[in-house]
Amino acid sequence: MSSIASQRLKDERKNWRKDHPPEFYARPNKKADNSMNLMDWEAGIPGKEGTDWEGGVFKVHMKFSEDYPMQPPTCSFMPPLYHPNIYPSGKICLSILNADEGWRPAITIKQMVLGIQDLLNNPNPNSPAQSAAYEDFKRNRAVYNKKIREQTAKNLPDV
Repeated sequence: MSSIASQRLKDERKNWRKDHPPEFYARPNKKADNSMNLMDWEAGIPGKEGTDWEGGVFKVHMKFSEDYPMQPPTCSFMPPLYHPNIYPSGKICLSILNADEGWRPAITIKQMVLGIQDLLNNPNPNSPAQSAAYEDFKRNRAVYNKKIREQTAKNLPDV
């Protein structure tokens, strides 16, 4: 498995281990034989300080294809989150993760997770993916914020 994708992901892993944002994690999952699966990662995105997301760590599944880095990975919150730009399946709707919008092959895993963290507290109302969260965000911010705080309480890090 010495494809362009796997070599890039090996480099990404090496770079991440040297330099990653505090409180984040990103690592390849393991295969059935306990070897590393570079095409399948789990990341933890902490909520930003001073937001209703603060204190939570939100798990993201990152699935890379052999076309990476020419194509972005599929990134999904597990479990799915209540958020205007997250589909009920958990898939994240973010321009830098969309091949037809803002994706560029130079985008790193570090940039992806920072972009996802920023999206949590700064939804894009022009790209709704979940109608209930979108409606609450637009029309009833108190209800929306309460649901975010409840969701955050369910995603506290294991200590």
